[in-house]
Amino acid sequence: MSQDGPEPRPHNRSNTRVLMSLLAVIVVMGAGAWAAVPFYNWFCKTTGYGGTTSVADKLPDHVLDREITVRFDANVARDMPWEFKPVQTEMKLKIGQNGLAFYEAYNPTDRPIAGTASYNVSPDVAGYYFDKIQCFCFTEQVLQPGERVQMPVSFFVDPGIVEDADAKRIKSLTLSYTFYETDLPEQHASASPDMGAGTVD
Repeated sequence: MSQDGPEPRPHNRSNTRVLMSLLAVIVVMGAGAWAAVPFYNWFCKTTGYGGTTSVADKLPDHVLDREITVRFDANVARDMPWEFKPVQTEMKLKIGQNGLAFYEAYNPTDRPIAGTASYNVSPDVAGYYFDKIQCFCFTEQVLQPGERVQMPVSFFVDPGIVEDADAKRIKSLTLSYTFYETDLPEQHASASPDMGAGTVD
């Protein structure tokens, strides 16, 4: 009789292979989920999925003789103490024409607050054709205690919307922003709480 001990059972080896395979699948899936976040953001911006708007560096080369109504909506996250609203509730402009709208934000607290705005357009299919040239939402905003500001957004509706079978019948759309509180930039966080106090109306 051999003194080397019993041979490993075949099914134990099989179980080890299965376990290693499952671990590999979990690692791959985790890496895929991590990579999916930037890919999803890119996908939304490229396709307009979920009403995500586009960014343009210039106006289209032609304006159509057809009007579209743009409505404006403003919201704040539950823990954001700012007051935030559109200056105008809607405007009519021709497709391809440059529009300029303003939103107003007010910090009623006694401390500086930083905020970042997320945005979308509804109906969702219109997001691909709503192009921003300049927007307060491109950068973080900081309001001092009691400060009130009006923030512009320059935009146009791309003439390509009339060639889209799903979007060409749209006569109105809504541009919506939601402000979220973010960490203060270092230069503001280290400043005295009294600096910058005052109201700008």
